[in-house]
Amino acid sequence: MKPRLVKPRLVKPRLVKRTKGDGLAAGLLLLPSLLVFGIFVFFPLVYTLWLSAMNWNLISPDKKYVAFGNYLKLLRDPLFWKVLSNTVVFSFFSVVISVSLGLLIAVLINRKTAGRTLFRTAIFLPYVTATSAMALVWLWIFDPQYGFLNMVLRALGLHGPEWLASTSWAMPAIVIMTIWRFTGYIMLIYLGGLQSIDGELIEAASVEGAGPFAIFWKITFPLLSPTTLFVVITTLITMLQNFETVYIMTQGGPVNSTNMLVLYIYQNAFQFFEAGYASTISVILFLIMIGLTGLQLRSSKKWVTY
Repeated sequence: MKPRLVKPRLVKPRLVKRTKGDGLAAGLLLLPSLLVFGIFVFFPLVYTLWLSAMNWNLISPDKKYVAFGNYLKLLRDPLFWKVLSNTVVFSFFSVVISVSLGLLIAVLINRKTAGRTLFRTAIFLPYVTATSAMALVWLWIFDPQYGFLNMVLRALGLHGPEWLASTSWAMPAIVIMTIWRFTGYIMLIYLGGLQSIDGELIEAASVEGAGPFAIFWKITFPLLSPTTLFVVITTLITMLQNFETVYIMTQGGPVNSTNMLVLYIYQNAFQFFEAGYASTISVILFLIMIGLTGLQLRSSKKWVTY
């Protein structure tokens, strides 16, 4: 006697009917977040855009409408282009080197070795330390006469540069300090990505005879590509907004060799009292960040593996 085949009974999902009160309840729940977003994000953004069309000294109650006059002034401002160039150079080297070092350190300490917790803490500690305190320490390190770095160079028979007082060495000094601070943060993010990779994939590749470099390049790095995208975008946005480090250590000098966009915005607004022109530079910085983020997200379709 053949067994009877019982057809599975398909149960249709029940649709929950929405009531008139659901929309009101959702709106009430979202209201606090929308208020915070509107007050601290949307309103300042719209106000800055409106202020960029004005000529205002921050003191007078009168604002003169100049339309695109501030944007035309920006195009003719040689200092703006120098500051923009400084920002691009600083951001490029800081992001590339810190991301590369963070990935390298994360791969090295991801293995179970003695003392890795202490080493990981020591690398991450600069990121959570106050920027002002770190900047003061690095001011001493880069001091041409009594600084630690030049003392070491003199002990090796080398003549150290002027560092922060030199137009050639001030920017590299700022980049070095920034890399030292952000490498630990990037390392921690990469460690999270490494620990989410299935170890069986690595073991299978090892059994097949793949070496460490091949495993990293063919398996580890592609699986870390979403982490790399996140790290590059967030770090780049942070570098473009660099202010505290430069303001404390060099104030944009010497001869504007370390002046950057956010510091230039501050100078125009609170030193030169040109709030409209400062708002114009803020709008340009915002567009640069949006544009670079969009380019990275668009190009990620070709190299990010999910």
